[in-house]
Amino acid sequence: MDALQSRRIEAISIAVAVVAIGAGTAYYLYITRKPKPCLDPDNFKEFKLVKRTQLSHNVAKFRFELPTPDSVLGLPIGQHMSCRGKDSVGEDVVKPYTPTTLDSDVGYFELVIKMYPQGRMSHHFRELQEGDYLAVKGPKGRFKYQPNQVKAFGMLAGGTGITPMFQVARAIMENSKDKTNVSLIYANVTFEDILLKVLLSSAHHYSVQSLLQVACLFWTVSYFSICRKSLIILPKVSLAASKCTMF
Repeated sequence: MDALQSRRIEAISIAVAVVAIGAGTAYYLYITRKPKPCLDPDNFKEFKLVKRTQLSHNVAKFRFELPTPDSVLGLPIGQHMSCRGKDSVGEDVVKPYTPTTLDSDVGYFELVIKMYPQGRMSHHFRELQEGDYLAVKGPKGRFKYQPNQVKAFGMLAGGTGITPMFQVARAIMENSKDKTNVSLIYANVTFEDILLKVLLSSAHHYSVQSLLQVACLFWTVSYFSICRKSLIILPKVSLAASKCTMF
């Protein structure tokens, strides 16, 4: 009788242990799992515009909602996505854009867009209102950034070309283990044309040199176009050694 009871207790203990291990494993897998990316490289998917913030007369920030509050866009650092819209005559137009958000920003993604008077896709964004949808496909591009893959990045950007640079620079700044140095030359016509002013001016992990064609009293800039002279602020690291990348 004692032997039978002992076996029953042993069986129950084993069952409890198995259940506990299974529950622990399931919980670990749940908290460590990577969310499924929302982007589809082959098909356009539509995302709802939930907030539009006008930054200047021709620049706005668009926030798009992902399917759930825990969803991630799924865009690797260094890549972009294709956005589809309608131009002023109703014809389809597709143009690449880079979000200013990363996958650490869950539940949404944001685009900072400058809308040009004659731009075909600019017309679509100009007409886009909260509650409307944007068709997006991606990821696109051959470059994927990995932390510490190079010693330094030398970046050249003009106008709206700042967004892919900002994407990489922000990923570097937010990763305390990434020791990559970043130097950015950013050219615009006027002070008002500088996108992401607040974020660029508060950057403390990389150097920013702004170039303007029109003088401004409120921004530390140089007044000439990008040329050999302006490249002196870029990383003084041998390109032949594959330790510095121009982006």
